[in-house]
Amino acid sequence: MVHGHGFVLPDRSGQQAAARLCALAAELNRRDLLIVLLSGGASSLLPAPVSGISLADKQQTTQLLLRCGASIGEINTIRKHLSTIKGGRLAELTEATVVTLILSDVLGDDISAIASGPTVPDPTTYQEAVAIVKHYRMWRAIPQSVRQHLDRGCQGLADETPKPGASLFRRVHHHIVGNNIAAVMAVARAAREVGLRTLVQRQVLTGEASEEGRRFGALAKNIVRAGNPLQRPCCVVAGGETTVTVTGKGTGGRAQEFAAAAALEIAGLDKVWVAAIGTDGTDGPTDAAGAVVDGHTMARAQRLSVDLKGALKRHNTYPALKRLNQLIVTGPTGTNVNDLYLLLAL
Repeated sequence: MVHGHGFVLPDRSGQQAAARLCALAAELNRRDLLIVLLSGGASSLLPAPVSGISLADKQQTTQLLLRCGASIGEINTIRKHLSTIKGGRLAELTEATVVTLILSDVLGDDISAIASGPTVPDPTTYQEAVAIVKHYRMWRAIPQSVRQHLDRGCQGLADETPKPGASLFRRVHHHIVGNNIAAVMAVARAAREVGLRTLVQRQVLTGEASEEGRRFGALAKNIVRAGNPLQRPCCVVAGGETTVTVTGKGTGGRAQEFAAAAALEIAGLDKVWVAAIGTDGTDGPTDAAGAVVDGHTMARAQRLSVDLKGALKRHNTYPALKRLNQLIVTGPTGTNVNDLYLLLAL
């Protein structure tokens, strides 16, 4: 089966694909083997609303949660309790042995969070889903059908998602085949192969993009001026997924903000580069995967009358970096293992 469907918001073609997938799984028996290839995005790509909730209601709920600032983990808790496929329910549908091969877009590789865990025990509850909606003051805003279903679940009138320890998971096996640390280590190996001293930052970067970018730039200054934590020529590699607290209507993304902030720090340093890249090829609502800057980026910006510092403040880094020809444009890569950050000092 090959289907195209909507992301980030679920759509009708995704619902049709989910229905076919559920029907296929339900037809299998104990002698069969179901291999599930799972990656980030399936939460949106496979909408299968429970009875009584329309696709439009689920779309509206997802939109409201995305806009109110709920984390992806919080959104997935609610999605699991509105779905017949998420939160372990796909595994519950079939009698087959299930092997799930996972490409993780979740830092820390919590498999219950990746694509809302369709073959994974779900530790969350209806009560938690309701608490999240009320925390963001969305209870009256979400559709009545969703409120009623969550209420019924809290009263024990709707089936809970299958929990850790459930016997059905004895025939379900999970294997992570790719993740952020694997990508980081691959970059580090490539750097060592060309003779660069290489440092892998073990702590993932998850803070505000501009702050993390400045810290990365400050590390470059320490390398150039003091040979600390390693001598040139060298490469520092890190992984993670930073955040951007958006104000205004600028265009950019977290990797572009990271790179722009690093450019301010490394201004004037010779033979120093910093790159920030979204492995899926998309950074924010732009056609760029990220950006690469160097010690002369700020000087070029000044010559071209590009206010990079102001662009960073306005969260409008895309036009500035495009004018400076510093964007990295790959197109969609077909995978997503979060972001990569590189510092090169020769």
